[in-house]
Amino acid sequence: MTDKLQNSITSRRPIQGAFLVAALVGLSACASTGGGNSADGIGFREARFQEVTAMRDYRQCRDQGYEMDRKARASGSAGAYLASARVLEKCDSGLGAGKHGVARDERMLAYALAIQNHFKGGDIEAARRSFEHFKGAFPDHDLYYPDGASFIVTMQALLGQAEPWTFGEFAALNVNPSLKSEMRRMRYWKRK
Repeated sequence: MTDKLQNSITSRRPIQGAFLVAALVGLSACASTGGGNSADGIGFREARFQEVTAMRDYRQCRDQGYEMDRKARASGSAGAYLASARVLEKCDSGLGAGKHGVARDERMLAYALAIQNHFKGGDIEAARRSFEHFKGAFPDHDLYYPDGASFIVTMQALLGQAEPWTFGEFAALNVNPSLKSEMRRMRYWKRK
């Protein structure tokens, strides 16, 4: 009985040895290719860390711009509106390649507020430049005010970028009713 057991143990050793060699070769191949993946993983983690840092910095900057806007609305100061607009634009330009990490709508809202603040601050030319940048950065996208008015159409009307309208065409504009009323009033007094 012990001879049979001894023969089966010795006959399995070459098979076990061959299996062990094959396993070691397989593992060494995985280890040699795994080193490249490890470096890729580190590069990915570094890129992700930079993206997260850029998002955090953007949001801190944006929150500062929003706070400045709140103070500008409270004071009604043209200078405060302009300062808020500059900060909000600086936040967006500071994103650089990390723009893809920040939600498009989030960036659009902040940049739209910067355009409005340029306008409220009296720097119409800066509002026009920023508005053109907005349309280029976010093509085929628009924001809507709580009353349903279009941001794009409203800014085009305020910045004089649309064709002169007749009274009937004001009704077709997707702008705030008080803005329509003001545009009618201005048109009326320009003709007198």
